[in-house]
Amino acid sequence: MSLLPEEAVLSRRIQLSYSTAITRYRKLRWTEAISWFTWVIALITFSIWCLTAYQVALAAGAHSLRDVLANAFSNSENADVLIAYGAKYNQAILEGQYWRFVTPVFLHANILHMGLNMLNLIVLGVFVERIFGHLRFLLIYLVTGVISIIASFYFAPQEISVGASGAIFGLVGAYSLFVFIHRKAFRRGGIPALSWLVLIIGINLCIGLIIPNVDNYAHVGGFLSGCILGCFFAPFYVLRSEEGKTVLIDVHSLSRRWPLALLTIAVTILSAIIAVHFIGG
Repeated sequence: MSLLPEEAVLSRRIQLSYSTAITRYRKLRWTEAISWFTWVIALITFSIWCLTAYQVALAAGAHSLRDVLANAFSNSENADVLIAYGAKYNQAILEGQYWRFVTPVFLHANILHMGLNMLNLIVLGVFVERIFGHLRFLLIYLVTGVISIIASFYFAPQEISVGASGAIFGLVGAYSLFVFIHRKAFRRGGIPALSWLVLIIGINLCIGLIIPNVDNYAHVGGFLSGCILGCFFAPFYVLRSEEGKTVLIDVHSLSRRWPLALLTIAVTILSAIIAVHFIGG
């Protein structure tokens, strides 16, 4: 079935936008092409886990480096240590410790929890940061991470929650919208690619229903907020004429949408305030 002229032109424009977004990093200097924030976040998260794992080992009676390592690799965890270092703990948040909407994103219960999340972050984050750019990636990661904690705070008030999975689901949501926006650049209108993403998301959410102590409210909150941010910040390139030259412009770049980025941060803070008000009365 042949496309109408208008549809063919639109399809070519979308394909151009997609290929530009995917290959953009190759045209940058090597220092700019590295997914710095992905690696820095992973390093910070790993360092914090080392600190909390050491404290968990001490609380379990470890007296030597060998004991500490044995305790860490046994997936031992301690809720009191996590709370002390900033886990999502509703009582503490209601007492005014509002930084707990942020700190849980960098905390993990044990080595398996941390290892799986950091593996997912590095595999997905390097790719997404190359497409979205450094600052947009950081904005999406932090905002969706906070939104995931707000969702957990409101819908699972009894749970002590930690982990980067809500923020990682946020990256998945943002990337899903990038694929949806550029679906005409994929074969069969992007249906196979989108179906694959839906399958992966569904499997992960189902795992959360089966395995105990998995905070699916945080996952859903992160994913949905990632989808919303993807609508406004996913790269989309169009041809524009500037100074007599035709150039490709990312109309969703932060330099063009910085007021929306500030509004996003303000809405996130307001959401936390509203959640505290309704939970705390």
